[in-house]
Amino acid sequence: MLQGTRIIEIEGLGPGPFAAMLLADLGADVITIHRKTAATITTDQSVLDRGKRSIALDLKDQQDLATAKRLIASADALIEGFRPGVMERLGLGPSECHTDNPALVYGRMTGWGQTGPRAQSAGHDLNYIAQSGALWYASEPGTPPITPATLVGDIGGGALYLVIGILSGILNARTTGQGTVVDAAIVDGSAHMMSLLMALRQGGGLSMERGHSLLDGPHWSRSYVCADGGHVSVQCLEPQFYAEFLGKLGLSDDPEFARQHDATLWPKLTAHLSDLFLSEPRLYWDSLFSGSDACVAVVLSPEESAQSPHMSARQVWHHPDGNLQAAPAPRFDEKVAQINPAPKRGEHTGEILAELAQSPRQER
Repeated sequence: MLQGTRIIEIEGLGPGPFAAMLLADLGADVITIHRKTAATITTDQSVLDRGKRSIALDLKDQQDLATAKRLIASADALIEGFRPGVMERLGLGPSECHTDNPALVYGRMTGWGQTGPRAQSAGHDLNYIAQSGALWYASEPGTPPITPATLVGDIGGGALYLVIGILSGILNARTTGQGTVVDAAIVDGSAHMMSLLMALRQGGGLSMERGHSLLDGPHWSRSYVCADGGHVSVQCLEPQFYAEFLGKLGLSDDPEFARQHDATLWPKLTAHLSDLFLSEPRLYWDSLFSGSDACVAVVLSPEESAQSPHMSARQVWHHPDGNLQAAPAPRFDEKVAQINPAPKRGEHTGEILAELAQSPRQER
């Protein structure tokens, strides 16, 4: 879908490389400027580099810096993930790059953003979503918040918003000829992701106290431990799904369970279901609810997910080179995109330099 689009990525960590990988998965020509090491070509390969090309440069070397500038001048977009000011000190800030390439979409990936009191401070995924409010509901009442590592912050609130910003900027540049600077901050994106929950607040379904909201308080919206130590997830919000859930468990005639939205009963009914799910292993519950609309699913590890009938049928998980990886998403025309190999660091240095030599004026 992005064939003919060129992205230059300055080597970084976490959400920046993930965003560049996603663009490569979608067909963009992503060239990663890796740091030059003692051995220009190494065996180091990262899953996040799949589908990209790699050139090794030392951005503090004037000749290599000139090469980087020429690459950026040939690109639709740039991705960098340094603290504010680092790229400017290298001579690769937005003003310098836009002088050579006015249509460039300059993608900046940070946790705190380019401005604000914390902009120059260190931080990580958990810190960003703690400040944005996105971590608040990620726990049971009385326990410290915990959330799946990187998914809400680095990936959801960071990388995916950077990709949206870059694609929006490219569309605008192709219409106007004018580039832009994308300030993709994890605190911004993860806060924006809370909009769905904030909508629940308008209808009284969201409380500022953990364990009292529509999605984190009821007995029908949580995970339970099974007899074998496995877990099962339950989230049967709509009445017809809740009724099917009760029917599968033989609880359709229980007067207390019939009061689905009576918050005073939630702790008692949660305890009842906890005992019930603890009476049988995960496989039993998987079989009982299979094919139903009760909105129940067992909790799988990534390796188990790869073997599950649904995920296997959709060919989601793969093991190229022995590394478990998910196929590119989303799909187009119901086709599963292939996983392209990751390059060795600096693998395409000669090839890219030759391209620049053959086309000395690749600026867009």
